[in-house]
Amino acid sequence: MTGIINYGAGNIFSLTAALDRLTIPYGMIQTESELEAYDRIIIPGVGHAGAAMRKLQATGLAESIRLLKKPVLGICVGMQLLTAYSEEGDSPLLEIIPLKTLHFEKRIAKKVPHMGWNQVFHENRSALFADIKKDAYFYFVHSYFIEYNATFTAAFTDYGLKFSASIQDGNFYGVQFHPEKSGEAGERLLLNFSNL
Repeated sequence: MTGIINYGAGNIFSLTAALDRLTIPYGMIQTESELEAYDRIIIPGVGHAGAAMRKLQATGLAESIRLLKKPVLGICVGMQLLTAYSEEGDSPLLEIIPLKTLHFEKRIAKKVPHMGWNQVFHENRSALFADIKKDAYFYFVHSYFIEYNATFTAAFTDYGLKFSASIQDGNFYGVQFHPEKSGEAGERLLLNFSNL
């Protein structure tokens, strides 16, 4: 069963609606002890990475997440939390994947935030993207991005610069886009995660 970390910084409704459509069973996690009950974990998130990190620390979940050996999927800010550092609030994060979360501003000539549908090109054969077209479209809403890195990038997107649309290190996965709002490709990705 899939556990959703409900720490007050998540896009919980749209995510649970997508899981309901796909008949993927799930439950909510609010304390460290509840992590044990689930086979895989989703960390959703919208808004400010630094504030989200402080909420995870306040619940006592931050250290427990770092130690997890089961599959973990961070979505949007949940993905950014897996990185080492965010320019948003000059914040250290979970430091699971040694990448930085950076602001688009002053790095691109395009409109910020990056909002809407964009192509995602997966690489490194991540199981998250099984049976998904190599250049499928997913839905994005973000002002901060994770730097591209050939070792940890599972998929990339170009929005004035090439950035990590998805990252992976071992059992930790992240997606910057919102699979729950990305139609058929997003639903396939959520199904793939539920089968890990």
